[in-house]
Amino acid sequence: MLDYVAQLTKDATRIGREHHEGLRVVGFDDQGILQITLIASWFNYINRVADSLGVGREGS
Repeated sequence: MLDYVAQLTKDATRIGREHHEGLRVVGFDDQGILQITLIASWFNYINRVADSLGVGREGS
């Protein structure tokens, strides 16, 4: 799962069927894969928003 999330974060356009199959092999179903994708994507989005606004940086 962590390899999938790392790839999603680095370059989601390179995720393919083999990534989803890898998750299925270790027990995730379609709903689980969707949940992993949505949660990781949401955190990536929120962190980019926070970074761009300087949230958490001193002097911002």
